[in-house]
Amino acid sequence: MIFVTGGAGFIGSNFVVGWLACSREPLLVIDNLTYAGNLENLASVSDRPGFGFERVDICDGAALSALLRTHQPRAVLHFAAETHVDRSILGPGEFVRTNVTGTFSLLEAARAYWSGLAGDARQTFRFLHVSTDEVYGSLGPVDPPFCETSSYAPNSPYAASKAASDHLVRAYHHTYGLPTLTTNCSNNYGPYQFPEKVIPLFVTNLFDGRQVPLYGDGLNVRDWLHVEDHCRGIALALTAGVPGEIYNIGGGTELTNRQLTERLLDACAAGWERVDAVEDRKAHDRRYSVDCSKLAELGYTPKVNFDEGLAATIDWYRDNRTWWEPLRAATAR
Repeated sequence: MIFVTGGAGFIGSNFVVGWLACSREPLLVIDNLTYAGNLENLASVSDRPGFGFERVDICDGAALSALLRTHQPRAVLHFAAETHVDRSILGPGEFVRTNVTGTFSLLEAARAYWSGLAGDARQTFRFLHVSTDEVYGSLGPVDPPFCETSSYAPNSPYAASKAASDHLVRAYHHTYGLPTLTTNCSNNYGPYQFPEKVIPLFVTNLFDGRQVPLYGDGLNVRDWLHVEDHCRGIALALTAGVPGEIYNIGGGTELTNRQLTERLLDACAAGWERVDAVEDRKAHDRRYSVDCSKLAELGYTPKVNFDEGLAATIDWYRDNRTWWEPLRAATAR
């Protein structure tokens, strides 16, 4: 069995669905169902043999310890996190609580559980922590991509909270020997992404005849990674990664926000009159890009062509209004 924290969120639920499509190994989703956690994301697999769900706050160390003792997983995959930069600027406290304190509570529970294992179970146990390229800070236009040894330089409360969690994971490996892995991904896109993030925000607004907000000059650059490729990279790191190591996962498609906006407008048959230039985000990193060669040595390569993946994502939001419309309405209140 494996545990998946945050398994009702965007990336976590895509991982769960993909995992159960190709594995018979049981899986337990642990999620507190905050605003971005949605059991509808898991509806297609909720009745599958081997699927389980527990509503638990990852800051609740006692509850986590009880689940570990009861189910005896061979791995914990830690997706649970607060992730939206804008929200972290407005309310950083929740990011510190979930991303830092929550990761600490999970590490403590996992360390106690792992310490009680013996033989092969102890040797093969893994704690995989899912993180972000934002911990590395910002690149200039001609800087080489971030690699796993790049210095940390987080610029937003979100990035700082994730950097702190990464450091805790590293410390638990080096201090206690806990067999940890960390993955740092670039910007994800795909189905079931909460409609506050840029691609679902823009396309759902365009569907409804609304304006879309473009920060600053629109020249901030992001590397786009389809969530299915991200999940494949995570599964590979879990299977073949070396404990204590970090692995970057990227999609290899760098676009300015303006270029992305142009593609979304074209796909939705809309013009630039639908774009509102808005004040730039505080501490808005200029460019992200990651070098994935370390994971590529284990066999990773992104498979989803960006143009095809983006078109399929737009179609998914067009066909699943009943999923995103209530979420957008609830968060607008």
